[in-house]
Amino acid sequence: MSGQTLNKLSKAMLFQMCETLNIQKYKYRNKTEIIQLIMQGSPTNLIAAPTNLTDVPNNFTFIEVCAGGGGLSAGLIKSGFTPLLLNDNNKDCCKTLQKNHPEANVVCGSMADIDFSPYVDKVDLLTGGVPCQSFSQAGARRGLDDPRGDLMMKFIEILNLVRPKVFMIENVKGLLTHDGGNTIKTIIDTMNQSGEYNIQYMCLDASKFGVPQKRERVFIVGTKKSLTTDFQYPVEQPCKKVLKDVLTDVPASPCAKYSNDKIELYKLIPQGGCWVNLPEDLQRQYLGNSFYSGGGKRGILHRLSMDKPALTLLCTPSQKQTERCHPLEERPLTVREYARIQTFDDNYEFVGSMNSQYKQIGNAVPVTLAHRMGECIKKVLM
Repeated sequence: MSGQTLNKLSKAMLFQMCETLNIQKYKYRNKTEIIQLIMQGSPTNLIAAPTNLTDVPNNFTFIEVCAGGGGLSAGLIKSGFTPLLLNDNNKDCCKTLQKNHPEANVVCGSMADIDFSPYVDKVDLLTGGVPCQSFSQAGARRGLDDPRGDLMMKFIEILNLVRPKVFMIENVKGLLTHDGGNTIKTIIDTMNQSGEYNIQYMCLDASKFGVPQKRERVFIVGTKKSLTTDFQYPVEQPCKKVLKDVLTDVPASPCAKYSNDKIELYKLIPQGGCWVNLPEDLQRQYLGNSFYSGGGKRGILHRLSMDKPALTLLCTPSQKQTERCHPLEERPLTVREYARIQTFDDNYEFVGSMNSQYKQIGNAVPVTLAHRMGECIKKVLM
């Protein structure tokens, strides 16, 4: 395989080749350097790509809307999909997508303004993490009455136009119970008006699929009835990854900060503990009136444990209700620690301010879970 041909591969595919050829220390190099390592490493074995890689371009294609910082797309690319179009309306997210997937067509703006007609009947997978704030268990949960709920309906319009072989939507667990289950029923009934798809949904906990984080998300998958293989969700892994598996040798990166008072409180909290481990007078002082409101509130002053998966990472590591203190140090997780827990490769770069990077990572689909879903979808398309 020539250097020119290798240059057409995505970084994820080059990484797979490095692993197959047992090439070391490739993750922190740029694309040109990685290609040189491959060419030098085993020139006689590069007449064709390794058998576990797909041809160039990949056999399967996808479009992703509401792509965010790219966790879902990164996982799909690892599983052998080629992005035809990646879309988000956040400028930092789009710059992140362009930085990491230079071969992809990244369109920044509302998906409602994109002309999808060139892709009709030409796409294997249409997917997206359609905004979920309107269905969140922590928010107002107005669902389809929220203006953001219109994006779900826009996705369905795109689905009916493009007619992909498979579609997939990722959303929060709260979608299942919103309006007593009527919201998800309405969404699926609307998707199914054409009668072309077999549609199913399941709530997956990322910690059961190789991700060191408890993160529950709903995946709605529709497959064309003309396909001969039924879609099956990934099988749970018997052994969970925990934080000590990933929080070692993490590259330096920006980190949010705690106040001195909060640092002193965290010194009293063991791994896996939270505000309940404080003396009662400090509990009352820190929680204020909420001390008397009852409920769990175990996310407050929570210190993670090296021996367990993390709690769900959110858009900021240091809000009072959703704190995620480092297991061993009195500080929030750094940006790269966030990315490690979300199973991004260390070479995956995020663009924007520190707060923007936290948000991009906290909103992402864990890359490993996306990879597992991609492998399952491929079996339907083969």
